[in-house]
Amino acid sequence: MFFWEKLQKPFFVLAPMADVTDAAFRRLIARESAHTRSDGSYGGPDVTWTEFVSADGLVRADAEGQKKLRADLIYTEEERPIVAQLFSSTPEYMEEAVRLAVSLGFDGVDINMGCPDSGIEKQGCGSAMIKNPKNAVAVIEAALRGADGKIPVSVKTRLGYNKDELEEWLPVLLGTGVSAVTIHCRTRKEMSKVPARWERIARAVEIRNELGSTARIIGNGDALSLEDAKEKARVSGADGVMLGRAIFGNPWLFHPERDLSNVPLSERFRVLIEHTYLFEELLPHKNFAIMKKHYKAYINGFDGAKELRVLLMEAKDAAEVEKIANAFLATYSPVETSLA
Repeated sequence: MFFWEKLQKPFFVLAPMADVTDAAFRRLIARESAHTRSDGSYGGPDVTWTEFVSADGLVRADAEGQKKLRADLIYTEEERPIVAQLFSSTPEYMEEAVRLAVSLGFDGVDINMGCPDSGIEKQGCGSAMIKNPKNAVAVIEAALRGADGKIPVSVKTRLGYNKDELEEWLPVLLGTGVSAVTIHCRTRKEMSKVPARWERIARAVEIRNELGSTARIIGNGDALSLEDAKEKARVSGADGVMLGRAIFGNPWLFHPERDLSNVPLSERFRVLIEHTYLFEELLPHKNFAIMKKHYKAYINGFDGAKELRVLLMEAKDAAEVEKIANAFLATYSPVETSLA
């Protein structure tokens, strides 16, 4: 029995975001959002995705390339169930990469069929898969062979490419026997320029039911908080909701009782510093500038935030970030440290 069947509905999952939900940030989220769930288990998001990783690279890269790619697949037991997201337009590479994911102990594999990045699309991957259903099916079938019944295979996609193709596209995916489909409820052409259309998630649930599929339908797009996600699940009938951008600066997002309104500024700084040290420890080969997008999210909503962000943007390492943050706190009024 795969983990999908064990999740209580609605469930809430962490989105895969390149250079955001890396090993360091996922570990931090797991720690900071941990709580006792209604089923007695202990954790943060009900399911966690890795950043997407090239299946082709995992198969073909040299030793140094393999080391860097596998760093994106680092995880801890706290993050379970943990799903490795892969992309490829070549079935044989996908099959071999999924076998690797099985050997690494992942709870599931997800195929990215929604990324709009032009570099990814040039490889026939991401959103480009929507334009080539025949190959999309071949890649899914290869993933299922690689999984060999040991872990489930799922897909993350969009409503369509240039137009809404849900009525045609979703049955193609469900017909392969995937265990779950996450639908970003916009087309590739729309990117994030229009509001997410959650009524289409409701239709996706209807299509799934009409086809007699047992696949989980997960909605994605504009879920601003855990409460907002619960309401979107209620209205749409989705089995689960994926949250992405709302996690920026808020590793407490999946905790039912904590959010930025009741986290003291001193604790926000503690987490920022811990996050930075984790990044240096786990991902030493990555550009330190990646962390700076997080600083913009952590440091806002209080007097002096703009000036502090400027200083942090010039920091070269975790030790310097810690020094700058602690110096700011030392001169900040204790009365104002609460963000309520």
